[in-house]
Amino acid sequence: MKSFILSIILILPLCMLAQERGQGPGRDGQSPFRVTGQILDADSGEPLEYVTAALIAEKDSSIAGGAVTDMEGKFEITGRPGNFILRINFLSYASKDIGGIRLNREQMTKDLGVIRLQPNTELLDEVIIQGEKSSMTMTLDKRVFNVGKDLTNAGRSASDLLDNIPSVTVDVEGNVSLRGSDNVRILVDGKPSGLIGINTADGLRQLQSNMIERVEVVTNPSARYDAEGSAGIINIILKKEKREGINGSFNAIVGYPENFGGSFNLNYRKKWTNLFASYGLDYRKSPGGGSSFQTFFPGDTLYYTIRDSDRERGGWSNNLRFGSDFFLNDKNIITVAAIYRVSDEDNDYKLNYQDLDGERNLLYLTDRYDNELEIDKNSEYSINYSRTFNKEGQKLSADVQYRDNNETEESSINEVTYDVAEDSELPEIFQRSINDEFDKGWLIQADYEHPVGKDGKLEVGFRNSIRRIGNDYLVEQQNEQGEWENLEGFSNNFNYDENIYASYAIYGNKANKFSYQAGLRMEITDIRTELEQTGETNDKNYTDLFPSVHLTYQLKEEKFVQGSYSRRIRRPWFRSLNPFSSFSDARNIRSGNPDLNPTYSDSYELGILQNWDKSSFYYALYYRYSTGVVNYITTVDEGITYTRPENVGTSNDVGLEVTYSNEFNSWLRVNGTANLYHSVMDAFANGEDLGTETTTFFTRMMAQMKIKKEWDLQTSLSYRAPQNVPQGRRQSYFVVDLGLSRDVMKGNGTFTLSVRDLFNTRKYRYETLTPTYTNEAEFQWRSRSAILSFNYRLNQRKQRRGGRDGGGFDGGDDMDF
Repeated sequence: MKSFILSIILILPLCMLAQERGQGPGRDGQSPFRVTGQILDADSGEPLEYVTAALIAEKDSSIAGGAVTDMEGKFEITGRPGNFILRINFLSYASKDIGGIRLNREQMTKDLGVIRLQPNTELLDEVIIQGEKSSMTMTLDKRVFNVGKDLTNAGRSASDLLDNIPSVTVDVEGNVSLRGSDNVRILVDGKPSGLIGINTADGLRQLQSNMIERVEVVTNPSARYDAEGSAGIINIILKKEKREGINGSFNAIVGYPENFGGSFNLNYRKKWTNLFASYGLDYRKSPGGGSSFQTFFPGDTLYYTIRDSDRERGGWSNNLRFGSDFFLNDKNIITVAAIYRVSDEDNDYKLNYQDLDGERNLLYLTDRYDNELEIDKNSEYSINYSRTFNKEGQKLSADVQYRDNNETEESSINEVTYDVAEDSELPEIFQRSINDEFDKGWLIQADYEHPVGKDGKLEVGFRNSIRRIGNDYLVEQQNEQGEWENLEGFSNNFNYDENIYASYAIYGNKANKFSYQAGLRMEITDIRTELEQTGETNDKNYTDLFPSVHLTYQLKEEKFVQGSYSRRIRRPWFRSLNPFSSFSDARNIRSGNPDLNPTYSDSYELGILQNWDKSSFYYALYYRYSTGVVNYITTVDEGITYTRPENVGTSNDVGLEVTYSNEFNSWLRVNGTANLYHSVMDAFANGEDLGTETTTFFTRMMAQMKIKKEWDLQTSLSYRAPQNVPQGRRQSYFVVDLGLSRDVMKGNGTFTLSVRDLFNTRKYRYETLTPTYTNEAEFQWRSRSAILSFNYRLNQRKQRRGGRDGGGFDGGDDMDF
């Protein structure tokens, strides 16, 4: 099957290439007469994307050709011999005509260089511009979502924002998945970040969405990216302006359940320096809970446990980011930045157990209370140097980063059990735990790009990351004399040291309508774990090569087909290796496995992007083969379940993903995404065959309507189908979200009301099935919520829609394809 899929991906673009030949006067079917240029904002000097450029014949005013600018503001128009005027139009900018363009046999190409557009200030005062759902730009090896003004994201967290990105889902526990796989690497500004901290789910929950400018989804990363994350990479890009003077935005939110906060983003640029700062403060509480019905049948015995839980997590969270760009001259820039995040949470967990015999008679009632105080302190310091050269496209960059993350969790637990048969209480149990964890790391990297010929580019680089994590976990129980004693089997000190040395090389070029990029990355991994209490150590050392290939062919002006391949790795992360983690639920214990091995994946993808004037389609067929797949496996011992990760086998996943957008008219836009995939897993663990086969899908639809002049209404529906997994099945769920916004203060301010999970249906329902145990469970990480937010923009235009939401194709990072 792997060979079949690979053959299709490699052969189909060549077949399409053959079909397109011979359609025009040139060897590639296109006219040799071309007009090129780059369009920039006259004030900020930044490239303008989605600008319309039309070539008008002087003789009869007919349109000889047209184009839309890419992410770098560049355009290329195919024309014919004659005399022309270039007409440039862009919403909220003054139109511009450039005459005197002559194309003939002596001058077949005309490069207009840099063209600067002036903002139309009068139009900005009159027109209310919608800042709706994320617009997508497709590059050679990623999709970029400009998160814009998605109404349901206002006042929310980064976790909520990611849940609205096509291909991405966030489950009820805050875990992020890409195309159904949780093996995804999350970066901030292209690097690991202290904003995420030690626990990714908690870090995303505490990062405010208004600090984010765009999200890059890389399902088949090239060799320039870390090989970590077999499903791909999600790169969160934070806001930072570079326009002259002072500009920024201010936000305030209030919501239910308890959710209060404020934030700002500010920039000040003057001549040779650009200062930027952002700060967010919020207080929120997230109530949740669930229930389960457990059946135990070891041997000839049968008994049951009903478990109910209530939890409330949250507290104060602060995020501060500041720094400066220093423009030494027109070719050298140094950027220094710092990030500091601190949170103080007070979390409550309440568990109730009902123990029943085989005839479902009640035997015991147990109440367990856990109050946890959690303090996170995360800091990050970075310096970047970038240099451009006289030769266009030649540049050098270097980065140094240091991260220092600390997390402390202190729990006070008491448990009371009532013996129904004896009509008496058992002695109350008092326990306490402290989990002191740190994560320190250095990152050093350098990247160099060198243009080759007209459209080619060679990239080389290296990266060295050094990371040390320590976890000091102590669990104690009070004896009859009131003294605290160490609870053996749960307490230990666990140390994790990781060194990764990487280098890569990539070459890309363009031949007529065909673009290609090939790269190779080498990574040397050195990991060592140590359990101090037992003296047990575990060393994992391996050297791997990770090739990548990306091929793109332009079928028509607005239609592209792309094939890609990459090899990826999933290294066991710290928590999956740590044998001790949490003691909140003493009957259902999750732990790590210090002996886990990495998972390797080979991913193939074939995608087609079709753009029309007001709509777009992107559909992709993908296939992923993985070895050393990790799954959490549950075992049972005397009524206590133990769940830990194991390398269980191999998986074959094939899927079809579709992203659609259509602007029906000036007041209605609809977009959506659907992901259908089939998975076959050959899995064994503890002598048991856990092989599974499943077909499932996920879909999300969103509609945005303009009501009168200042109002916007948005509604979205998400559905996740059931899925078979090793040892069980995950049930379906659907979610409805609503958003309503109104512009005020002449378009400088916006009020937004959003409701997440309108019908309170976002619940994780699953079944666990083993030879001696079954469990039917339902869990909700957070309940329905509503938020009212206000955003005020200082010397900023409200974010433009930017053309189609499916919006455009660009050849890759800084590559003029």
